[in-house]
Amino acid sequence: MIFALTGRECICNCGERKMSVRRAVIAAAGLGTRLLTATKEMPKEMLPLYSKNGDGGLCLKPVLQLIFEQLFSNGFREFCFVVGRGKRGVEDHFTPDYSFVEILKRNDKNSYAENLESFYNKIEKSIIFWVNQLEPKGFGHAVLSSRPFIDGGLFLVHAGDTFIVSEKHSFLAKLISNHLSSGSVATLLLKEIHDPHRLYGVAEVEETEAIIKVKRVVEKPKKPPSNLAIMPVYIFDSSIFKALEITPVGAGNEIQLTDGIQKLIEWGFLVDAVKLTEDELRLDVGSPETYWEALNISFKHAKMSSLM
Repeated sequence: MIFALTGRECICNCGERKMSVRRAVIAAAGLGTRLLTATKEMPKEMLPLYSKNGDGGLCLKPVLQLIFEQLFSNGFREFCFVVGRGKRGVEDHFTPDYSFVEILKRNDKNSYAENLESFYNKIEKSIIFWVNQLEPKGFGHAVLSSRPFIDGGLFLVHAGDTFIVSEKHSFLAKLISNHLSSGSVATLLLKEIHDPHRLYGVAEVEETEAIIKVKRVVEKPKKPPSNLAIMPVYIFDSSIFKALEITPVGAGNEIQLTDGIQKLIEWGFLVDAVKLTEDELRLDVGSPETYWEALNISFKHAKMSSLM
């Protein structure tokens, strides 16, 4: 594995890490085979979605940038990107290039220059840790690879090919608040889906007024136990690493994060969940069909308001 730190500062201290969630692991190591040949050289996580420019016009941002900026605006300052072979474009994008900003300014492209400067300012106020996943062994293995970065405490996991559209990013606040108050070792994000079996892990839950307790999770089941699809945004404590260490290869011949979560449930730990509301949408760039949907939805939302 290759580790690298960039950036200048972090607003978190050790005490805060134990009491809140300020570290994020973003998995961006998948091969993107369903989007070939476009993703042969360009990581799928760098595919663009619509957003708003500084002057109110439309612009395009890579999915990873949207995720990073959304998390940054919610107080995250420490990021671990798990990347794989051929993902150098991700690291390049997250390396400030002020000479290009000056070129934009000289050519009166001021709104684009301001957009980039704003992005670079966020990068410089963050600590970014790069982990190279040497082989594409699955989402669970990618999370396990981030273990040296976490070093205990709570952390968020976010898939790099998914962006959640949410008014004022309220789903993140709800996810974190629920985890801090419930005493669980893992908090999942769920959404009711008409036909969840093709693309999603699925959760079976027990709901009360106070909590949604997760009883079972399964990755892409042929016969889903519910219509509650697992969205790829999670809060964990370090017990997930112990579970993933002994999780065997599962669906797709990969180590699945869903299977690691199931181990936590089998060990008797509390795993709970929050649900996305109807108007909170998942933009998924994992397949041609879902990417087309994501482009359409992001265009409509960027026209009406800003994704950020």
